[in-house]
Amino acid sequence: MSDNIPFEIQIEIMKKLPIKSLIQFRSVSKSWRSLIDSSDFISHYRTHMQHLLVSYTVDDISDTKYLSIVDDDTFPNQRVCLHVHSFVNMLNCGHIIGNSHGLLCSYRGYFKDHDNKTRGMAVIWNPMIRKSVAVVVPNVARGGDYHTILGFGVCHDTIDPKIVKITCIEKHCIGNNKLSSLVRESISSIPWQVEVFTLSTGVWRRPYNNLPRKSIRFASYAKVVDGVVYWLADDVEPGYSICNMIMSFDMTTEEFKEIKLPDSLAQPDSLAQPDKRLLISKLRDALIVLDWDGIRFYDIWMMDSVSQSFTKLFMVNEDISLVAYIHGFRKNGEAIFEVSDNGHSSELVVYEPNSKRFDYIDGIDGSYLTFYVSSYIETLLLLDQPDLTVYNENQTFKYRDDLFQELNLFSG
Repeated sequence: MSDNIPFEIQIEIMKKLPIKSLIQFRSVSKSWRSLIDSSDFISHYRTHMQHLLVSYTVDDISDTKYLSIVDDDTFPNQRVCLHVHSFVNMLNCGHIIGNSHGLLCSYRGYFKDHDNKTRGMAVIWNPMIRKSVAVVVPNVARGGDYHTILGFGVCHDTIDPKIVKITCIEKHCIGNNKLSSLVRESISSIPWQVEVFTLSTGVWRRPYNNLPRKSIRFASYAKVVDGVVYWLADDVEPGYSICNMIMSFDMTTEEFKEIKLPDSLAQPDSLAQPDKRLLISKLRDALIVLDWDGIRFYDIWMMDSVSQSFTKLFMVNEDISLVAYIHGFRKNGEAIFEVSDNGHSSELVVYEPNSKRFDYIDGIDGSYLTFYVSSYIETLLLLDQPDLTVYNENQTFKYRDDLFQELNLFSG
């Protein structure tokens, strides 16, 4: 840029540039590097370019591929293979638990450290700038009367990444019979019921009053929409009947809310349709609930974020003679399906609801049920974070092989 252009104008121009150009411009001058690396520029940087992240494995489950596909009129032709950060590779069988504000969070739970405590490991990473940090997840429950689920999101107001960890009473204590319900009622409190990690402070904390009720059982899979994390859940009501519902956690207010589903979705799966189940997804800035028959037929419901009411968008009832699983949506509303005719390998197809047409996405073939698909945007978040940093409760340190072997963080 010309020295004759006021620096304020240069700033506005750079705010509209893609990530790749900004990373290169950091080497042009000290003033540009200082600007781009500043917390204010990082938190306020926005891009209108939408991408689809696709991850999947081929044969070897430890070798996961990551693709970024530009979600515009060129779809699916503009695609690139993403660099996978070393922390993500070290998780081995870790899985993506959330995608918020251009950041991904992968997680692997249940390993023993040198003190024989059960912990987990989360990695928050930005594939666009090839940077990540690792977070040791304490007090992970597995077996017995409790289990642990996680959610990830970026606070809408502070643009601060957070991880919420919830400990729930195990399924065998929340059954559809009197004995299980008596066991549930005998539990006076749940240890470490809710803990939240905030990246800016680097610590976990538990200052919560509006904890979820003991009778609520969270699904392990969550979706984050505009800084709010959502889980499918169910609740044991008086009389020991089970009711499907949505639980949310706002990353800004740090409050839980219970969201009612339409009557047709709130009732548990019937014996006549044992494979019928609910799933959640995201379409633009709205939560989607999928009513699935376990094979290929779906009812697609969208939640209004203000009224928290649900509207049925469309139904997918086309018999494509394949097992079909919805993984996400393009920004234009087209659904992304994983389809398989043999139960071993899968392909991705796009479903256009108006024309009811399926189009295959060439060149993406992976192992059955290993696909993850989600929309995301480019972001500079983590640019001001030291790379290869590990947050281990009250200790923060730089990655070293010998230290990780001692802590047993990525093994076992």
